[in-house]
Amino acid sequence: MSYLAGAALQEAVFHRLQNDAQLCSLGVSIYDAPPPGTPRGTYVVLGPEDVIDRSDASGPGAEHRFSVSVVSDASGFVTGKRVAAQVSAVLDDGGLSLTEGRLVGLWFQQAQARRIEGGKGRRIELRFRARIEG
Repeated sequence: MSYLAGAALQEAVFHRLQNDAQLCSLGVSIYDAPPPGTPRGTYVVLGPEDVIDRSDASGPGAEHRFSVSVVSDASGFVTGKRVAAQVSAVLDDGGLSLTEGRLVGLWFQQAQARRIEGGKGRRIELRFRARIEG
């Protein structure tokens, strides 16, 4: 197994989201870690990651399963869902350039939309799967 590309994948995902014109036009902030306190508005934060060995005779490889969360203080889900749809569109096309390893593919896996406890906002967890060689 190779976990060498873990940081490279995270950096590429963060950079792609942070530089997406549509997300910027929505006024969405992108965080690499949960921000302190409770920010107002809607934001995106990179979440947990699980990695599975996918090495074969051709060399080392890994499958990275990671989350991207959309958090919103909006009273309904529509704002968060619009942002989540854009996050999915931005990442689902793959094409990320990694500084370590080679991205074979990046796919949307699932989503969960939930009310935050106390009804004070919404959280949408998007799960993606990335296959990396090297």
